[in-house]
Amino acid sequence: MSAKDKPKHPKADHELPPAPYGYGSRWLVESAPAGEMPDHGLPAVDAMRMIGEELFLDGDPMRNLATFVTTWMEPEAQRLIAENLHRNFIDHAEYPQTAEIEQRCIRMLANLYNAPGETTGARTQGSSEAIMLGALSLKWKWRERREADKQPTDKPNLVFGGDVHVVWEKFCRYFDVEPRIVPLKEGKYTIGPDDVAPHVDENTIGVAVVLGTTFTGHSDDIPGINKLLVEIKKEKGLDVPLHVDAASGGFVWPFLYPDSEWDFRLEQVRSINVSGHKFGLVYPGIGWLIFRERSDLAKDLVFTENYLGKEDETFTLNFSTGSSMVLAQYYNLVRLGRKGYTYVMTVMQHNANTLAERLTEMGNFELIGQGEEQLPLVAFKLLGDQGYDEFDLAWQLQAERGWMVPAYTMPPNAEKVKLMRALVKETLSREMVDSLAADIATACETLKKKGGAVETERRRVKTGTGY
Repeated sequence: MSAKDKPKHPKADHELPPAPYGYGSRWLVESAPAGEMPDHGLPAVDAMRMIGEELFLDGDPMRNLATFVTTWMEPEAQRLIAENLHRNFIDHAEYPQTAEIEQRCIRMLANLYNAPGETTGARTQGSSEAIMLGALSLKWKWRERREADKQPTDKPNLVFGGDVHVVWEKFCRYFDVEPRIVPLKEGKYTIGPDDVAPHVDENTIGVAVVLGTTFTGHSDDIPGINKLLVEIKKEKGLDVPLHVDAASGGFVWPFLYPDSEWDFRLEQVRSINVSGHKFGLVYPGIGWLIFRERSDLAKDLVFTENYLGKEDETFTLNFSTGSSMVLAQYYNLVRLGRKGYTYVMTVMQHNANTLAERLTEMGNFELIGQGEEQLPLVAFKLLGDQGYDEFDLAWQLQAERGWMVPAYTMPPNAEKVKLMRALVKETLSREMVDSLAADIATACETLKKKGGAVETERRRVKTGTGY
């Protein structure tokens, strides 16, 4: 229901005097403003309390196992964020050191992803903006190649699997590119070279692959797809680049699977996006786009302006934004270092494995891709017909114990598959894992006794990806 349609409640029929003690204000007997800006403002404490009371109706972030987005940072990081909320990141002339810190983060990530030489990139609001910018550069670079060969440029296409985030389909629709989507199927939830090969031609601007899918946490066969594209380049003369959507996996694979080749060690990988606000352990929103070499960024996408005090280049879809999350990312990079990130990711993986063991012991569930390289999460589904389904279980867990464990269906052609997914982040301790497992067992017993949740009870909680 929109604010406009929300029913208006009558005001109190008499004015209350100021509260002489304790907890109270006029908003105890009046509805919060919802459709019009009030004529008169509120005392600061009243405004804060009114909004705070409403937020208690939201879920508890500590029990939100749906979202990939960071829900906790150290007090020192929070102080750094609070002290720099007023600092406009785009004002490089006024805040040159903030701009330098952004470049330090880009260089560190390029090094982490094994860039072979001088590179470039950009901070973004999240991986959605990073993907849009990276894909735009793929399109512009493809157009440059086609124009140099005096070939038409009116039918660009982009190849990716059904396991991608919806932002890839948005890019294709917004920027007039044909999406060539490889459908999934039951039991196969990532893509490989055999899936990609039939879709690549002279109009393919690139192939997008996923490192750590939203659905199961696994990776596409990036080395295999890279090998295919190298062979196509040698045999057909088509230089088709790879973009790695490492929104979730870009801060996991380097530390849990350092010998796994998915990054700039592979010849055709030209650009990578990663979300700092996921396993980069920073609050939303911060993302990063890293290019293999400076030449992989199309020059026509970079704008020069001088109305902020100096001549400056910008490569963004937005303009003004706060500096806080850039500084928070740098804080984490220097605070944790490689060993610190490795420790955090290892702890998450250990607790995810413990949860997987608990679910296996129950005998009610099938785990998806257990034992493979995977994000710190557990993807699972019910075994057989137990009189209730995954959506019933998601509702029961939230209703009884406040756990937000999403249930969802897989993309085409695997729509019949229902899954659940539990993100195991650094705030989910071993004790909480044990409690979650016990609560899942109890919820299953309750649903079995009552034959599932009735339709009016079911709440289909959407996956929280936070690109």
